[in-house]
Amino acid sequence: MLQGIKVLSFTHFLQGPSAVQMLADLGADVIKIESPTGAFERQWSGFDAFIDDVSVFFLLGNRNQRSLSINLRTNEGKEIIYKMVQDADVVVENFRPGVMDRLGFGYEKLKEMNPRLVYCSCTGYGSDGPYQQRPGQDMLLQAMSGLASISGGKDQPPTPVGTAAVDQHGAVLAAFGIVSALLSREKTGKGRKVESNLLNAAIDLQIEPLTYYLNKGPLWERSETGLATQFHQAPYGIYQTANGWIGISMTPIDKLISAFGTDSLAGYTNKDQMEKREEVNRIVVEEVKKRTTEDWYKIFEENGIWHAPVNGYEEIEKDPQVNWNKMIITAQHPDVGQIRLLNHPVRYEDYEIEVKKYPPRLGEHTNEVLEEYGFSQEEIESYLSKGITVNSMLSKGGK
Repeated sequence: MLQGIKVLSFTHFLQGPSAVQMLADLGADVIKIESPTGAFERQWSGFDAFIDDVSVFFLLGNRNQRSLSINLRTNEGKEIIYKMVQDADVVVENFRPGVMDRLGFGYEKLKEMNPRLVYCSCTGYGSDGPYQQRPGQDMLLQAMSGLASISGGKDQPPTPVGTAAVDQHGAVLAAFGIVSALLSREKTGKGRKVESNLLNAAIDLQIEPLTYYLNKGPLWERSETGLATQFHQAPYGIYQTANGWIGISMTPIDKLISAFGTDSLAGYTNKDQMEKREEVNRIVVEEVKKRTTEDWYKIFEENGIWHAPVNGYEEIEKDPQVNWNKMIITAQHPDVGQIRLLNHPVRYEDYEIEVKKYPPRLGEHTNEVLEEYGFSQEEIESYLSKGITVNSMLSKGGK
């Protein structure tokens, strides 16, 4: 769907790479511009997850892309990028504000070379303002945005989400903004700058509770009985059974009474589920402990109660709907063999997402890219010999 769109990606960590990977999955030609030593995610991985010295953190966010390894601080390196920009549709970067300007690749300079260019900056807090130079990292944004403060029980400390939710939401917003700007360009002929920052992404994730607060005042305190939010009625959360756990969501009192088969909730109303939510929830907690998880699955199904299993990753890997949705895929990598990745999350009519390019070796496509942009073999060999560009394939049997 995005075939013919050329993207220059000056990205690292997760927000930027994940954003351009979405574009690459849809057919855009994404060229990852890397330093001679490689992007950060090649040298680091959570869980210390390396396969034959290859970072799984790198593998998860860089498929369907090509790697051009180049020293951007040299005059020759800058001239190579300037030539590529003239033919590019999109530039994406997630350096701290000011870095791209200092390198000579800021938006104002590049749009003079290519007025049709869509230029996306992914930052922690925005390209200007009092926080622009603060480090933008997922957990830090969860802390300062209020996201950690609305999670967890009453007697627990503020609780961050156990995954990089802000990074990934920021990536989706960046990809959405880029595609929107490309559509606008088709009508106007002009490119534009697009910005996605982690602070805005973290705030956007809280659109429901924060809007309640802004219009009605402070939310209820965090729950002492296990309610999962500060604004839902009881029951709403994860409940302990006789042999495990089960998730229960918004359910009317009459259905709860029918399912429990006791008079423990007799006299309570649906309104009480809001106004006396801790009181009602405490009763639900005690009732659910009386039966096994498997018993409750059957009873809740019969009574039309919203419920769900509390899965770990072992269950997710085998889940029939996860597999039906093809969210876990396999691909071949020349250095590590078969790798398992999460698939592109959106489905499209008449367009099947494929892993056409494995996450590339550092500079694997340097020669290929430079040839496409008209550089002669003599120029390419000169750049390689001077260390201006890097081609890792030279040491691995490539051309």
